[in-house]
Amino acid sequence: MKILTCTTPGQLEYGTAEAPQLKPGNALLKIKRIGICGTDLHAFEGTQPFFSYPRILGHELAAELVEAGDAEGFEKAEAVTFIPYFNCGHCIACRSGKPNCCVNIQVCGVHTDGGMAEYLQVPSHLLVHGEGLSFDELALVEPLAIGAHGVRRADVKPGEFVLIIGAGPIGLGIMEFARIAGAKVIAADVNEQRLNFCRENLKVDYTINVKNEDVTERLKQITNGDMPTVIIDATGNQKAINGAFLYLAHGGRYVLVGLQRDEIIVSHPEFHKRESTLMSSRNATREDFEHVIRSMKSGLVNPQTYITHRVKFDEVKDQFESWLNPANGVIKAIVEV
Repeated sequence: MKILTCTTPGQLEYGTAEAPQLKPGNALLKIKRIGICGTDLHAFEGTQPFFSYPRILGHELAAELVEAGDAEGFEKAEAVTFIPYFNCGHCIACRSGKPNCCVNIQVCGVHTDGGMAEYLQVPSHLLVHGEGLSFDELALVEPLAIGAHGVRRADVKPGEFVLIIGAGPIGLGIMEFARIAGAKVIAADVNEQRLNFCRENLKVDYTINVKNEDVTERLKQITNGDMPTVIIDATGNQKAINGAFLYLAHGGRYVLVGLQRDEIIVSHPEFHKRESTLMSSRNATREDFEHVIRSMKSGLVNPQTYITHRVKFDEVKDQFESWLNPANGVIKAIVEV
């Protein structure tokens, strides 16, 4: 079968490999769609934490089921996706119902080889029914589930002002599910093209261009001086993460979905006087995947909104680096296999 490997930062190479020999407890998938996400782009750049080379990238996947293994209720040739966070099942996180932050987690396409290949085997208990969605739609379930999980971590309530920093694909998903939760959504970014996308396609209530506006004053204006009770970072940018502590309302919650390599630096008095809550949000759970699929099926989320670029598998190597350039307006690139 054909594969595409990120051999070193900045280098992708096509190759061939034997089709997977199905192991007990696994299911075999024929890959149909691959969504390109920030993790893939950061791995290509050499800036992705918890990463080693060479690696076959790809974990936003839609597939045709070839063999279901011991998964019950699935049929051959069914359209599926899967939860790409391979958990151990016995650590403290798994025993606590948090397999998304398993102590021994192996994320497909990060810690283990991913879906930039014709076939892939995955643990059968992580299969997710397609529920009649198209392959394009199924490839977007995972990144949207990241957003849904962040909103659930924040325990967003109807009517709350929620500031989402970063209008990339993950940030956009957070905005969608904050809106679905009834929040008044505020999008902040440095890219006016992305903010325009928020206004036109997601009907976001308020947008702030961090480069051109006084963020604190704008937030005071929007919230009648209260400031946002929830802030969710989707930038993974150290300056943005550290700076946003000062935007938080007293008694507010700050959730970090974005990931960066260095330290969080915060003024303890400023944090303490607010009695703030700081949380991380990692990956997603089956509950989040199912919430996303229900939201797609009911029309609350239109996944086609996100797809701006589409290529064939044989074109990925030539096109990949261009997706790093903000000027190209990439929201979500989809690979057809």
